[in-house]
Amino acid sequence: MTSQTRLAVRLTPRGGREAIEGWAVDGEGRPYLKVRVAAPPVEGAANAALLVLLAKTLGVPKSSLSIVSGAGARIKMVDVGDCDVLSLARALGQPPGRVS
Repeated sequence: MTSQTRLAVRLTPRGGREAIEGWAVDGEGRPYLKVRVAAPPVEGAANAALLVLLAKTLGVPKSSLSIVSGAGARIKMVDVGDCDVLSLARALGQPPGRVS
């Protein structure tokens, strides 16, 4: 059985290297994954690098990932197919809970 998970990502383009830097929480207590890529934010290069890095880290095909919102923004919502919440937590660590 396959499932789909939505992931909030804060992308830093031209970050000098490709890296997943872990989880953080925004001002409203929502968790997001911090990611940096070497690619510039030009013609979708940084977004493409993000999807490649996430696919490699999660062990899923790149075609099972898509940016569903925020393509031109720093915070993006990424749908991850073929990956359940437990697999996501194993690969990326457990996201922090909401802060009250």
